[in-house]
Amino acid sequence: MNNWVNPITERLPNTGKESKWEAELSLGLSRTTRGSVLKTCAHKGPLYVQKAFYPEGRDLAHLYLLHPPGGMVSGDDLRINVDMSPNAHGLITTPGAGRVYKARADKTLQTQHIQLRLASGSSLEWLPLENIIYPGAHTQLNTDIHLAENSCFIGWEISCFGLKASQQAFNHGQLAQRLQIFQAGRLKVREALSLNPEQHHFMHSRAGLANRSVNALLIAGPFSGENKVDELLSALQTQCTELTKVKAANNPPPALAAVSLNGEFMQIRYLGDCSEQARLLFTRCWRLLRPALIEREACEPRIWAT
Repeated sequence: MNNWVNPITERLPNTGKESKWEAELSLGLSRTTRGSVLKTCAHKGPLYVQKAFYPEGRDLAHLYLLHPPGGMVSGDDLRINVDMSPNAHGLITTPGAGRVYKARADKTLQTQHIQLRLASGSSLEWLPLENIIYPGAHTQLNTDIHLAENSCFIGWEISCFGLKASQQAFNHGQLAQRLQIFQAGRLKVREALSLNPEQHHFMHSRAGLANRSVNALLIAGPFSGENKVDELLSALQTQCTELTKVKAANNPPPALAAVSLNGEFMQIRYLGDCSEQARLLFTRCWRLLRPALIEREACEPRIWAT
């Protein structure tokens, strides 16, 4: 997402008939004498996790979100709720890319709602693989993160517009995408992107996506301590600068990447044509952010190696 495309989130009308496939997953991680354990795991429909993994010890659980259909079609409504109890720690990722397929002719809305709630002293890393938005999709994607005092969050969203390898641009369809972070009930960060048939010039405008098909955001915080923040900003900017020097095959426009501090939250933005390149950049930045924010060295989920 990128608020220099369009800072206003609009709710897309659901113009289709009542045809829905709902899936919901509610997860609760609690801190016990046995570490951070998955206390709650309730699901409806094809959306679930099998179990928690502990590649770095019992204090922090790794969870893999499974959605066997692999994507959303017209009428699908996915809801993911994660509650982190006090002092619980977790990392959540996915085994593969998500997909939002072309909508039916009636343009029935495809929706995804993610609610992440972190109690005092907890941490959550939300690191899914990319979402591929097919040409003709009619979708709304919302993520809300609620932080208590002394909790911290690292997360990213990688959005691929169209099917670049098949030369199918995202030149028709609608998208409303929003990410919000609240701390102690107060809105701290709001990112929004809105695309509809009247706004597709933003895909080509230099003030928009500039003919690039992958738009991504990594956000982490809250941070405090000016010296530590300045050093971290410099290290993250070095990663972004190194990326922009890479010349991709077939001479596409070079990728753009930058880091900024928005209040107490670090934001790294990527705009390019390669989701793998975005993930590589974000993973390198995550390796720097993790020790600084949650005082743990990076431990990549094992599923990333498969």
